[in-house]
Amino acid sequence: MNPIDDLLNTHFPGKVVRKDLTKLVKGNAIVPTYVLEYLLGQYCATDVEDTIAEGVENVKNIIARHFVHRDEAQIIKSTIREKGLHRIIDKVAVRLNDMKDVYEAEFANLGLKKVVINDLIVKEHQKLLSSGVWCIVTMGYFPSDERDVSPWIIESLKPIQIANIDVEEYKTARKNFTKDEWIDALMQSIGLNPAEFSFRSKLLQLCRLIPFAENNYNLIELGPKGTGKSHIYSEMSPHGMLISGGEVSKAKLFVNNSTGEIGLVGYWDVVAYDEFAGKTKKADRGLVDILKNYMANKSFSRGTQVYGAAASMVFVGNTDHSVPYMLKHANLFEALPKDYYDTAFLDRIHAYLPGWEVQKLRNDMFTADFGFIVDYLAEVLKELRKEDHTQAYTAYFQLSDSITTRDKTAIAKTFSGLVKVIFPDGNFTKEEAKELIEFAIECRRRVKEQLRLMDDTFEAADFSYTDKASKIKKVVFTLEEIEYGRAEAEPEDVIDTSESAPAEENQPASNAASSKTRQISIRDNQTGVSYEKLFGEYLIGATDIKVTDPYVRLPYQLRNFMEFATLVAKTKSDDQEVKLHLVTNNNEDYLENAKESFTEIADSLEPWGIVFSYEFDEVVHDRSIELNNGWEIVLGRGLDIFQKTNGKYDIAEHYQEKRQCKVCKITFLASPE
Repeated sequence: MNPIDDLLNTHFPGKVVRKDLTKLVKGNAIVPTYVLEYLLGQYCATDVEDTIAEGVENVKNIIARHFVHRDEAQIIKSTIREKGLHRIIDKVAVRLNDMKDVYEAEFANLGLKKVVINDLIVKEHQKLLSSGVWCIVTMGYFPSDERDVSPWIIESLKPIQIANIDVEEYKTARKNFTKDEWIDALMQSIGLNPAEFSFRSKLLQLCRLIPFAENNYNLIELGPKGTGKSHIYSEMSPHGMLISGGEVSKAKLFVNNSTGEIGLVGYWDVVAYDEFAGKTKKADRGLVDILKNYMANKSFSRGTQVYGAAASMVFVGNTDHSVPYMLKHANLFEALPKDYYDTAFLDRIHAYLPGWEVQKLRNDMFTADFGFIVDYLAEVLKELRKEDHTQAYTAYFQLSDSITTRDKTAIAKTFSGLVKVIFPDGNFTKEEAKELIEFAIECRRRVKEQLRLMDDTFEAADFSYTDKASKIKKVVFTLEEIEYGRAEAEPEDVIDTSESAPAEENQPASNAASSKTRQISIRDNQTGVSYEKLFGEYLIGATDIKVTDPYVRLPYQLRNFMEFATLVAKTKSDDQEVKLHLVTNNNEDYLENAKESFTEIADSLEPWGIVFSYEFDEVVHDRSIELNNGWEIVLGRGLDIFQKTNGKYDIAEHYQEKRQCKVCKITFLASPE
């Protein structure tokens, strides 16, 4: 097992399950992940292989015997009739028949309707009165001579969700994990392989959990297809409801004025609109107005009666164009239906997740390692909704006074939600709080900047915060503003060593070489970066180049080095000869392959006036480029600044500026001479 698996099994025994088991038992059953993992948790919550194998067979048998497939509904009905009693797994919804003064159940797959259900069951599980709950039901069949009496009887009903969880135990066990270990454990719990994601990409995935942990949280995510935007809301929790954007009505979402029935927001913690985008889609304008009131005031009206609710609202949909196209010709909300393309409605959104940063899911992005049983995690997040961390950041930071109250509320709620997900015990360092507050500010800034493009009456806001201890002010920009030059006041990136450091933290700006030392910060997932943009002007005139990077051994690392060598070839003049020397480290597993590769590189470069040499240094740790033209470039990550691409047919594999970057800093040091 990997270290995360060891930690999970040690500190959360019986509450974790191997994530590849879901596929083994699912077969062709159309059932959410949390239902399958609930069953797996009864039999496979262990790291003992023999017990797991036996448990998988038990779960397969349970699904085969008790899960109701629509095309086998008549067989199941016959089984119930012949046996008298039979246990089934199906989705059950309940309605009040006021003509007969009884509650009646409807079974989604079995096809039965108007089956009388005991009042006590409905009172205990009121969510049955909404759009339906997956349950384990013991059904009976007792024919009667009386007219209009149904033979179907519900003997017992149990919603599929863990009964008891101890949040304090969860918080205490969290202390045994570092921040990065815990984030990786959560990534594995939602079925993803953390090794394939940058820190920022992990945050984007975990932000999808915030609506389950934070009351009345309004989130939107727009991006390309195939990035798993809606998966969490349908598969990961019995407390979330995913609905098609076209199916929404005032009665379904809030209240049916003719029957008095409360809608989805009264029963579910999260209501997510799927396929929300689409300019041609029609929407009920009255519903949009009710949504605006609910998202701002946490309440809705039924006649003269006002009801409060805590359901978070999530809107996910696909974009029609690339980000630079949208920024140039319209804005990042341009794909929304006309009735939702409303600044008053969109101003209620607390965070806009940039779905275009999330890569399309590949097979190697899924995990076969251990993670929390999602039903257990869902119950913990539900309990954490009772807590409030919206003011926790104020221990270290102060938001700009120019930010409106609505902006501050949005930032605080995103911060609070991330704390509940990543630091459930409320213990975090100043640096950890800084990561979260910057991400929260960025998510709200993305909303506000688009509103300014849509409506001139929205004033510019200073989305910054100040460190209370150092008094240093930091302006936060969205990643796309940095990538596509939309920042109105691009911060200075030059550190003048002859003067005192500026009060404002440094950010990347132009790449023009100057006589001053400067530092460039590259953010996780940033695109538009290339070796030529970073190093091109600094290589001019250099005839002796020494690259120190301990990790040039794997295929992608060798590719990176060859791309740097190609830049050297492009930069030098034809009549110039350049020495290129590499200092690196290696081990026995890769040594021979590295030597062969370096020999091929040397042979390739020699005809073009580049003399390549290399050496292996077992103790090398530094990462730098030393040039004999007066510059030294300190590389925070060496040449390994790019994330993994999707393979040889991904344009990013061949075009550096289309690759997503890893977070790092690059410092350009000028010689005193």
